Amino acid sequence: MDKDILKKAQEWTTEPFDLETRKEVEHLLKNDLKTLEEAFYKNIDFGTGGMRGTMGVGTNKINKYTLGKNTQGISSYLEKVLPGEDHKVAIAYDCRHNSKTLAKVVADVFSANGIKVYIFEDLRPTPELSYTLKKLDCHCGIVLTASHNPPEYNGYKVYWQDGGQLVPPQDNDIINEINNLQFIDINFNEDEELIEWIGEEMDQQFIADSVKNGQQNLPDGARDSLKIVFTSLHGTSIKSIPHVLEKAGYKHVEIVEEQAKPDGDFPTVKSPNPEEPEALEMALALAEKTKGDIVIGTDPDSDRLGIAVRDLHGEMILLNGNQTMILMTWFLLEQYKDKLKGNEFVASTIVSTPMMKVMTENYGVEYMETLTGFKWIADLIKKFPDKHFIGGGEESFGYMVGDFVRDKDAVTSTLLICEIAAKLKAENSSAYEKLIELYAEHGYYKEKLISLVKKGIEGQKLIKQKMMDLRNEPLLEICGEKVVLIEDYQTSKAKNLQSHETLDIAIPKSNVLIYYTENGTKVAARPSGTEPKIKFYISVNETLEKVEDFEEVTKQLDAKIDKILQELGLE
Repeated sequence: MDKDILKKAQEWTTEPFDLETRKEVEHLLKNDLKTLEEAFYKNIDFGTGGMRGTMGVGTNKINKYTLGKNTQGISSYLEKVLPGEDHKVAIAYDCRHNSKTLAKVVADVFSANGIKVYIFEDLRPTPELSYTLKKLDCHCGIVLTASHNPPEYNGYKVYWQDGGQLVPPQDNDIINEINNLQFIDINFNEDEELIEWIGEEMDQQFIADSVKNGQQNLPDGARDSLKIVFTSLHGTSIKSIPHVLEKAGYKHVEIVEEQAKPDGDFPTVKSPNPEEPEALEMALALAEKTKGDIVIGTDPDSDRLGIAVRDLHGEMILLNGNQTMILMTWFLLEQYKDKLKGNEFVASTIVSTPMMKVMTENYGVEYMETLTGFKWIADLIKKFPDKHFIGGGEESFGYMVGDFVRDKDAVTSTLLICEIAAKLKAENSSAYEKLIELYAEHGYYKEKLISLVKKGIEGQKLIKQKMMDLRNEPLLEICGEKVVLIEDYQTSKAKNLQSHETLDIAIPKSNVLIYYTENGTKVAARPSGTEPKIKFYISVNETLEKVEDFEEVTKQLDAKIDKILQELGLE
């Protein structure tokens, strides 16, 4: 084994590490060098959504010391960049194992550094943390969550004064501050007088503002007839969404009771990820039993939502993140179209459907695009204070309505999609029919995401090699269509293969590569920032002359996607 890894591990068998930690590391040193190597071969780092990993001992794991070191570093950074202020932070946590305990560790370290701490008395949705941070005028916010990852994971997201997550260069400045520390530098000696537990009063404010931002003008009685089936998938949204829907006036909300209790083991699903059809099976079964119109499921920290609606044949069908985003954006643009002032904008990400840009600009509204992750959308709002953010999202099942919360928000988005479904039902239409009409109006864009899981040290090497191969041996043709443009966000350069021009990309650097063909096909590749995966995003499109042609054109686009997957070796 690498001597540096052994040295790092042996350091964890002495003070300042507690007895339990020391014993566990000693056990690994004697009995399980493979696990030891995974635990110490690197320091766990920040990705797209903060720091996330499996729990356990070691520098590459989530534990009281890695989180404590982060918190100590942020405490020092606050004093450095905001000297002389009375610093305040807000802390929330989800349903995962050890979340509450680790949240209290984080609160202890902040308070030990003289920082006022507001911490929730129980688990809460992630968007409520962003809301609370702004509401209490805090300098920083932390939420303990690993989103939809498996039960052995936890994580640590950092938010700043605007309510959005950290972006460069600030994240790198904080990382440098953390890296300059030793574990012995962590001050765990809490000052309980600086720790204030918060709860129901803040919940009521968040719920009221969620309703205010998500509720729209609907025909009389529209909400009375919509039949909603909701599942929190054992997560935090049970604290908010039923109350939001009730306050907004929805009377027919069926909750999947077997999944309503928060539980970090997520016992009824393989994965608590609303992107996965299996996660919504119980909700879909309940919808059939109750003749529900719409099914909604949220991930454990309640920032993503999955939706199912009835198709043209009356069968429940899952919408993907792009489709949900298109419907929500269309609805908001419709609400704004008679009161536009010219400074509004909609935002999405470089791997999301190109239809967002086409549709938004058809309304005469500015469209902005940025990297994957809602921290970048929040950053756009911060960078352009004179512009008004209508809404925006990304393909990974996240959406943000306005900017009262500066992160993806499944609570308000759930209400918004119910408003859409209720209005359309009152007009003898449906969300699915409207989606087809939008395809006929703006072009039929169909997307597919393929994620290849590559775990551990070897997996990391394979992902790195795959991205190198795509750069060094670029695709020149996709599905018989010539590649006309290659965007490399790592070099911030776009190469036009027709004119041979090289253009600058005015978006922060990231390990993303995107190919465009002459017919508008788009293939993007990027390693995940939060999971051991490499992701491929495929988008194809076709003109839909009339709604009646929808199913036939769907078959054509599906066949095209299948062919692209075969060419890329991803089938």
